[in-house]
Amino acid sequence: MTDAASRSGAIDAAELRRRTQELLAAYPVAGTDRVDFLKARFDVGLAWVHYPQGLGGLGAPRSLQAVVDAELEAAGAPDNDPRRIGIGLGMAAPTILGFGTEEQKSRFLRPLWVGEEVWCQLFSEPGAGSDLAALGTRAVRDGDDWVVNGQKVWTSSAHLARWAILIARTDPDAPKHRGITYFICDMTDPGVEVRPLRQITGEAEFNEVFLTDVRIPDAHRLGEVGDGWRVAQTTLMNERVSIGGMRIPREGGMIGPVSKTWRERPDLRTHDLHQRLLTLWVEAEVARLTGERLRQQLVAGQPGPEGSGMKLAFARLNQEISGLEVELLGEEGLLYEDWTMRRPELVDFTGRDAGYRYLRSKGNSIEGGTSEVLLNIVAERVLGLPSEPRTDKDVAWKDLAR
Repeated sequence: MTDAASRSGAIDAAELRRRTQELLAAYPVAGTDRVDFLKARFDVGLAWVHYPQGLGGLGAPRSLQAVVDAELEAAGAPDNDPRRIGIGLGMAAPTILGFGTEEQKSRFLRPLWVGEEVWCQLFSEPGAGSDLAALGTRAVRDGDDWVVNGQKVWTSSAHLARWAILIARTDPDAPKHRGITYFICDMTDPGVEVRPLRQITGEAEFNEVFLTDVRIPDAHRLGEVGDGWRVAQTTLMNERVSIGGMRIPREGGMIGPVSKTWRERPDLRTHDLHQRLLTLWVEAEVARLTGERLRQQLVAGQPGPEGSGMKLAFARLNQEISGLEVELLGEEGLLYEDWTMRRPELVDFTGRDAGYRYLRSKGNSIEGGTSEVLLNIVAERVLGLPSEPRTDKDVAWKDLAR
C-alpha cells in the first residue's frame, strides 16, 4: 500500500495489484480447481472490490475493479462465467446488498458470485408486463411463512435457477404500487413448475413459471412488507444498466460481425449499404462510449434512469444492425442454422449466424423493460417532462379493471 493510502486506510491500485498477486501465489492457476480459485478470490475481497469486506469486496472504489480484472486476465485465471449468471450478478446481488439482512447477504452472495447457484427473475406476468405494478401473484402470510400463488412469464434461466427474486401482491386493498412485497423464492419448492416458452428462434431460453402454494419463509423477504415496489426499482435500474451498459471493445457486439463481413466480402457491397453501415458504426461507437461514461458515473452512486436510455439504444441498434446484416448477405441471410428445440444456458449474439441475430434481436425491445416504457422513464426522469395522466395511482388494486 502506498504511504498516502496507508495513512487514510484506503485501498489503492497498487495495493489491489499486490493482493491479486498474493492470491495467484497462494492459488496457482495451473494447479487449482476453478471453483476453489473463485471462492478464494471472493474471500479475499477481489470479487467485486466495491462491496463491503466479508462480502467479496474491500470497500474500495468501484473503478478499481478493472485493476484486479486485468491482473487476473493476464495470469489466465478463471472467471465466474458472468453471462451464465448475469441475473444474479447484475440484479439479485445489488438488491440483496441494498435491502438484505446480514444473514441474507452472508448466505446468498458468495455462491451467487462463484456461480454455484444460478438466479432468475420472477417479475413479469401475462397481465403485468409493461405495467408491472398491476401484477396479481398473491402472497398470503401464514405464520412464519408466506404462501404464494400465481404465474410469471418470460423468465430467463428458470430451467437452470436455484433461486429467484420474486415480487408478489401482499395487500390487494392498497393501490397497485404500494401493496407489493419482494421475496427470495426457492426454485426447488414442489409448488414451482417451470415450462419452456419456444421463441421465434426455435429455442426456449425463456420460461413461464407457475407457483402453487409455494411456501417462502419470512426470513427470505427483502425489505419491508408492502415496500416491494421500491426494492424492485433497485433491481430494474441495475438490470437496464447491465443490459445497456455492458463493457465491450470497439466493434464489439452486433456491429462486429457485419463489419467483418463487409471487409471480407467486397462482392456484397453497394453504396446504399455502405452509407447505412457507416451510420450504424458511428452510432454503435457512440453508444459504447456512453456506456463507458455511465459505468464511471456508477462509481459515485447508484444507477439512475440513464440506464434506461442505454437500454433503449441497445435495443434499437441491435435490431437495425441485424437487419442490415441480413440485407448485406442477400439470399445467404435468409438461411438459418438450426430450428431444433433446445433450452440454452445463455444468449450468444456474436457466436451464431446472421439469421439468429436478426430473429433474437426482436426481443431486445421487450425484455428488460419495453422500449415504450423506457421512453416514458427517460422523458419524465431524465428530461423532466410532465408525467402522463394516471387515473389508477390511488385506486385499490382489487378495484382496478382487468
